Amino acid sequence: MHDSRPWLAHYPPAVPRELDEARIGTLADLIRSACTRYAGRPAFESFGKAITFAETLRAAEAFAGWLQAQGLKKGDRVALMMPNILAYPAAIFGTLLGEFTVVNVNPLYTARELTHQLNDAGARVLVVIENFAHVVEEARANLKLNSIVIATAGDLMGFKGKIVNFVARRIKKVVRPYDLPGAVPLLPILQGGTAMAPVTVGPDDVAFLQYTGGTTGVAKGATLTHRNVAANVQQAGLWLEWVLEPPLGRSDYQHVMVTALPLYHIFALTCCCLFMLRIGAKAS
Repeated sequence: MHDSRPWLAHYPPAVPRELDEARIGTLADLIRSACTRYAGRPAFESFGKAITFAETLRAAEAFAGWLQAQGLKKGDRVALMMPNILAYPAAIFGTLLGEFTVVNVNPLYTARELTHQLNDAGARVLVVIENFAHVVEEARANLKLNSIVIATAGDLMGFKGKIVNFVARRIKKVVRPYDLPGAVPLLPILQGGTAMAPVTVGPDDVAFLQYTGGTTGVAKGATLTHRNVAANVQQAGLWLEWVLEPPLGRSDYQHVMVTALPLYHIFALTCCCLFMLRIGAKAS
């Protein structure tokens, strides 16, 4: 009989031919499981400052609680316009844990591109790093947002964050002036005590509206459910985990992934961020 899947003959022996669909679960399951199991381990590092899985979860739940307090309901869109900073995982995890939908936004977008994507997605909240807040100011008159939140490169870095922000603003001058009345800073939200109300996230709930690059026209949002992305993370695990076993006798061994790719891109998000949760590794 002709094999309709000839590529299977090239799979390494350790890689199964099928996923165990019963173990896919949701991204919320993956986040909570990893942050509980590896609570004391470093989860993310930037500019030499690391935060643990437990600290990441606390910040994520605080963000989810704040979103709930703003009146957001299941499936409401939360746009994240940030590069790889410590606050990004907390914001994305909080959005997913709260049963909301993440809309990743390229921070290099022009005001026209930003307007199209946010209005097309129906975003209610936008979190933007201050370096690109001037673009949001330019687009704001045409946006339908309820809230704008301002992140900084130094968020969640403690005192070192103040130095990072000072250098960005005063030395490198990469933060242009902007005027966004009513916008709120992200750091107090992540550090705040807003309790997150319990929710039940299902595998068919929409996790992401992930937009294309727009090379064949305007950017288009791909609808990705928790099951979609969690299955993709499981696929990555089946291909990679068998070669990532810790050295003999090193039960405390921790892998580190240097993440040069932007996490708002789906490949880096899946393979450099969410996959790291499976093995308790640190993204740097």
